[in-house]
Amino acid sequence: MEINSNVGSLASQTSQAPDAVNMAVLRKAIDIQAEAALRLIDALPAVSNPSHLGQNIDQTA
Repeated sequence: MEINSNVGSLASQTSQAPDAVNMAVLRKAIDIQAEAALRLIDALPAVSNPSHLGQNIDQTA
């Protein structure tokens, strides 16, 4: 009886191991994508429009 229960628990542990590895890989991939997105946002140039732009709205359109 003890052997069967040990084999059953070992089988359930080994079936959960790939899921844990897959989740760890997924989390790492999401972290890498987030870092890349932040680097892209930081690389955008600052907007420096002249002061007269964006002050008026053309209502005759």
